[in-house]
Amino acid sequence: MAELTYREPDPKVIAGAKGDWEMVIGLEVHAQVTSKSKLFSGASTAFGAEPNTNVSLVDAAMPGMLPVVNEFCVEQAVRSGLGLKAAINRYSRFDRKNYFYPDLPQGYQISQLYHPIVGEGEVLVDLGPGLARKVRIERIHLEQDAGKSIHDLDPALSFVDLNRTGVALMEIVSRPDIRGPEEAAEYVRKLRQILRYLGTCDGNMQEGSLRADVNVSVRPAGSTDLGTRCEIKNMNSMRFIVQAIEFEARRQIAILEDGGSIEQETRLYDPGRGETRSMRSKEEAHDYRYFPDPDLLPLELDQTWIDAIAAGLPELPDAKKARFVLDYGMTEYDAGVLTAEVASADYFEAVARGRDGKAAANWVINELFGRLNREGHGIEESPIGPDQLGGLLDLIASGEISGKIAKDVFEILWTEGGEPAAIVEARGLRQVTDSGAIEAAVAEVVAANPEKAAQALAKPALAGWFVGQVMKATGGKANPQAVQAAVRQKLGVE
Repeated sequence: MAELTYREPDPKVIAGAKGDWEMVIGLEVHAQVTSKSKLFSGASTAFGAEPNTNVSLVDAAMPGMLPVVNEFCVEQAVRSGLGLKAAINRYSRFDRKNYFYPDLPQGYQISQLYHPIVGEGEVLVDLGPGLARKVRIERIHLEQDAGKSIHDLDPALSFVDLNRTGVALMEIVSRPDIRGPEEAAEYVRKLRQILRYLGTCDGNMQEGSLRADVNVSVRPAGSTDLGTRCEIKNMNSMRFIVQAIEFEARRQIAILEDGGSIEQETRLYDPGRGETRSMRSKEEAHDYRYFPDPDLLPLELDQTWIDAIAAGLPELPDAKKARFVLDYGMTEYDAGVLTAEVASADYFEAVARGRDGKAAANWVINELFGRLNREGHGIEESPIGPDQLGGLLDLIASGEISGKIAKDVFEILWTEGGEPAAIVEARGLRQVTDSGAIEAAVAEVVAANPEKAAQALAKPALAGWFVGQVMKATGGKANPQAVQAAVRQKLGVE
């Protein structure tokens, strides 16, 4: 498998009143498992259903109801671990995490504290061409989500929607390897990309399918000691992650430089005020009175089952990006753009198949993606299919149309549809390559501008002006290379 070489960036330094500081950041990312049913019940996980309609008797914690583990959710967790180059624990176990909240009917959450299903792995976070941070994964464990408390429907009442209760989550815990707010956002973005490639989480942050708890501490620049961390809960936006870390780091620096100490606590980010505020003191494991769930047997995974999942993994972002650079001769930046989503990479490869890869990348990124972005569409909504764009590239490569005419055809494809070759034929857009016709057009332009023709002998760059005039006179249909050669010959310039 092809790999690209990287170096790690220096930590981001914040200038305090009394010295320089650096940040130490770790994240706990909660990724909703892509599954039609919940972790311990057959209730639907469909988003947007009417409140309290996707709730089974198990989810509602009715007396006598027992959980039954969803094998597919276990498979998805294993697939995620393998995609993150992590160790798969053949033995794992579920524990009860005890706490009260109105949207938690059982009075406890089923999680995996002591024996998680996935062990140590890593994520390579791209930070620019030739620049990346390797972030270690400490563990991934399966747990069930809580419901949702709603406080803004009535001034005196709160409401509870249990549709999310029992939905399977993977909690992906990183080591404190991240050294800046932008790195933290890029880590979440890369993690989301990998999970989407694997098909184990849709990564929809607006719907709550991916959210992060961000642990932040600071220390003097160059120090290797770890400071006291504060956790910022439930971040569901890359932009807010960056803003929250920036504020929290500066808040801690101000306290420490004033002679104070940091209290370990859980905080919330207020995007309206651009600040974090205290939520509660940070709990430890003993506060939740964890103990093995007596209703669930431990999970014991067969190695052949794990190997079969590993054999079915798709090509992942890092490998695909490296292959695009090597096979198509494109830059790391272009390869990163094209591999950002599975659908984008598949579209590009369909266009590039049997054609010039650099030309295909240029048209997909600049023309297609540019137009999609301006109109707020995703690749799945593109009105131009890969076969149509590939056909357009074939016409350029064969010399039947110029790049300028190709852009006109692209516009017709976008607004009206059709096949490129048929459009060119029906609208008379085929490029003029007849040397006699081109030479006649050149002679006419030169004859109409004798003074500029004389000046061109002293200033050969003026030939470009004549080329432009000939292209204009032929409606952009003349072959540009042939026009340039004819103009230089007519003017007598090299």
